[in-house]
Amino acid sequence: MSTVTRASLAEHIYSQVGLSRNESADLLEHVLERVAKELEGGNTVKISGFGTFSVRQKGRRTGRNPKTGVEVPILPRSVLVFRPSQLLRARVNGRQVDGTEDDGE
Repeated sequence: MSTVTRASLAEHIYSQVGLSRNESADLLEHVLERVAKELEGGNTVKISGFGTFSVRQKGRRTGRNPKTGVEVPILPRSVLVFRPSQLLRARVNGRQVDGTEDDGE
């Protein structure tokens, strides 16, 4: 199993779409930058047939140091959440997909 990198994605765009390598890399960077900016703004990014990226706010809570048992406050923070679509889940599990999709929610 190999890791998918920006370079491999850009190369795939190059081979499938027919743009130059530089244009393919620029297109990929533009898409990733747009997704990141939307998430930074607290917006949800939904890619049909793939899944939904969203930002969730976690409140302040008390945690415990497992070594010492001392309670420590965990500050509020934002976390990135990805929910795969039903279509992607089926593909990952090797099931046939009928082309229709639930929105993953």
